[in-house]
Amino acid sequence: MTDKTPAKLADDAYEALRALNHATLAPTRGDEDWEFPGDAYSVVGNLSQAAMVLPQALEQTEALVKHLEASGNLRSDRNTLDTDLAATYDGLAEAKAAAQTLFEALNRAHSGLSPIAYKD
Repeated sequence: MTDKTPAKLADDAYEALRALNHATLAPTRGDEDWEFPGDAYSVVGNLSQAAMVLPQALEQTEALVKHLEASGNLRSDRNTLDTDLAATYDGLAEAKAAAQTLFEALNRAHSGLSPIAYKD
């Protein structure tokens, strides 16, 4: 068993993105780690990689829910399990498609940034 649960790892990913939002708050920060086109290139590339693996995490989350459903281990606090599961599966399918679209868009942005250099 790992030290970090899947829920904790997802929370860590959220916190890392939140920290990234703070670190990239203003292009005029004067921070030596956030002043060149290569910095943007690296950030976009890493975000692209994160988006690329997001569908797998969503698929594996869906697999857990389906396994629990098949084994009869789920109930709904609202007594609407079928409706709740349909919303879950629909939402996960939409999120997987959106993540794929996000990956493709970030990949295009990353490619676009590739030839861009700083000019004094």
